[in-house]
Amino acid sequence: MPQRSRLGLALSALLLWGLQGSAGSHPLPGFIASFVWDDEAEDFGGYSAIELTADGLGLVALTDRGAFVEGRLTRDAAGRITGVEAGPVTRLLADGPAPLRKWRADSEGLALAPDGSFFVSFENAARVLHYPQMGAEAENLPIPDAFRNFPRNAGLEALAVDASGTLYTLPERTGTRGDRSLLGDGGNDDEGPFPVFRYRGGVWDQPFALPRSGAMVPAGADIGPDGRLYIIERQFHGFAGFSSRLRRFVLSETGLMEEEVLMTSPPGLHDNLEGISVWRDAEGALRATMIADDNFNPLQRTEIVEYRLPD
Repeated sequence: MPQRSRLGLALSALLLWGLQGSAGSHPLPGFIASFVWDDEAEDFGGYSAIELTADGLGLVALTDRGAFVEGRLTRDAAGRITGVEAGPVTRLLADGPAPLRKWRADSEGLALAPDGSFFVSFENAARVLHYPQMGAEAENLPIPDAFRNFPRNAGLEALAVDASGTLYTLPERTGTRGDRSLLGDGGNDDEGPFPVFRYRGGVWDQPFALPRSGAMVPAGADIGPDGRLYIIERQFHGFAGFSSRLRRFVLSETGLMEEEVLMTSPPGLHDNLEGISVWRDAEGALRATMIADDNFNPLQRTEIVEYRLPD
């Protein structure tokens, strides 16, 4: 999500120097490695979502400025990321040959469908677009009334698709556009669970919600090869940096069941993790690949973090 207006002063050189210095150790169970992806291209950064191919090598990363990059990861013999071979940053198209207009280009969620097409969710002008392939013209999905009432900068933050092609998306706030909000991560001064919206058969509904736990807010989602829903959440702690949490649920027709907390990182251990892709490695183990949004700030880092998950 765009942090520029909300976190600009907080993410100063002093803060970020502290963040960089606090991330040297990784004591959490399942941690594999952290790779800092760097590129000198002017439009590099701001990655809010990531999708990997089933082998964990092919990559599509989405920025929060209506653009994407396709590439391939290189890995060592132990499966740790050693590099990213990426193409140019390319702007998403609207439902025609022109790129998305700036005020409608706040792309946040990315989902790779079983047929190889992609869905993208947006935060400010809340909606979901379908792309037969990245770089193609968009197909508009219907926009339910609920999407028009999200607070500014707190719309559809996370997006996932299951093996049947059913979409799931949710906002990072539970209030409405008329609510006043305090400054902070997502302006999150409201309470209650986060509504989960489902799209199937050409129709949106809101069958259940993500239970709120503490001050964490949703940042990204994926449905793994095990059919379970994975949610990456984060909280901003000012000078201490970001903390992240990964939760997993069994999906049912009426709700989210069998909640598991798979990872909770202390402030500053990782940067602003927003995107997640869950896949199986060569040994058959579940692995979560997560990417941090650097807010186009050269003092932050585009960090790709991987954890091995219990199966």
